[in-house]
Amino acid sequence: MVQLAETCLWEQVAPTRLACIALNDAHTADVCIVGAGITGLSAALHLLEQGRSVIVVEARTIGTGGSGRNVGLVNAGSWIQPDEAEQTLGPGIGERFNQVMGEAPAAVFDLIKRHDIDCQARHVGTLHMAHNAKGGADIQARHDQWKRRGADVELLTGARCREYCGTEQIESALLDRRAGTINPMGYVQGLAEAVTKLGGHIFQSSPVDALQRNGAGWEVVTPAGSVSAAKVVISTGAYTEGEWAGIKQNFFKGYYYNVASVPLDSAAADDVLKHGQGSWDTRLVLSSIRRDEQGRLILGSMGKMDNKPAWFVRSWADRIQRHYFPQLGKVEWQMHWTGCIDFTPDHLIKLFEPAPGIVAANGYNGRGNTTGTVVGRAFADYLIKDERGTLPVPFAPVSQLKSAGVRALAYEAGFNLYHAGQCLRVVL
Repeated sequence: MVQLAETCLWEQVAPTRLACIALNDAHTADVCIVGAGITGLSAALHLLEQGRSVIVVEARTIGTGGSGRNVGLVNAGSWIQPDEAEQTLGPGIGERFNQVMGEAPAAVFDLIKRHDIDCQARHVGTLHMAHNAKGGADIQARHDQWKRRGADVELLTGARCREYCGTEQIESALLDRRAGTINPMGYVQGLAEAVTKLGGHIFQSSPVDALQRNGAGWEVVTPAGSVSAAKVVISTGAYTEGEWAGIKQNFFKGYYYNVASVPLDSAAADDVLKHGQGSWDTRLVLSSIRRDEQGRLILGSMGKMDNKPAWFVRSWADRIQRHYFPQLGKVEWQMHWTGCIDFTPDHLIKLFEPAPGIVAANGYNGRGNTTGTVVGRAFADYLIKDERGTLPVPFAPVSQLKSAGVRALAYEAGFNLYHAGQCLRVVL
């Protein structure tokens, strides 16, 4: 039996390329960015392209948060249906939000192409798989709503659905050709390299101890240095620490794990997602499914696995694999890892301007690859032009989400119970 390691696949196949240098002494820049994930690096890149000087400070290393540890799906739209997004946000704002998020995968793949980022990108779409009749109605509605907006989507049924998904357990699936897959750590590392090539500076192992006024601007203080800047971007998402003027209280944490097999090279394995799409199903506690360039099968779901024994991880992965892909026979699981997601009650992103010259975002709800890219770009444009129309949604008030910690614990308890039921074959 292969030893199951608790390590992130994406880190293994996209090793760190930039030297880890901590911030020392006092520095100045037009903009200081806190957090070297997708949002922060996208903002840095777009600011540099428009002639601004940028310093990025990261508490750990590039991409070690959810940016580099997610599934790697480059999805269009948001977690909720586009009609619901427009109803929640209102006319005009909702339409703009859907347009920005619908075009978000194109923004990701454009950056990859322009900066020659090696992240195993595949721009061939994603599959949203209906696991039952209710799920079928959901993806039918999504298909119809996006189709009205001119999106390149197709509802797959029957033999065509089984061909794309590689399983007899799915009767319909939404193929969204706008979307695709990446190695997220490779994407983040590529963004970081592009930032440094344009003259930006990234300091790692530099947690922020204080953010304080400095004349008309701000001073970002770390254990061994500081950055004085006119503007600051807080792009720490679910990994935000400290109070940060209440921003942290506007979301609750959730976790997402992935389990990767050894490389599979059989004819049966070749039929699993044979056209290269990544996928996820319509379960309340969803399962994501994709392959990587080496042929591994990668399964994921909501919850934490870094606090579970190896037998539990294997049992869950075996259960999902045997349900969807019994033709694979016995699969050896090689590694697993967990990342953190920032959720909002309405499943929509939140942008903040807690003080003049400071912007922040959270509430990506599991869509960080695309949302982080376009929010970073929007923040760069806003900080330069001071026009709120450049933002995908208006700034939200910094109000406290009541019982955020309790809500996160309740969700995690529910995920644990559900996965235990899957392992015991009580639920699927």
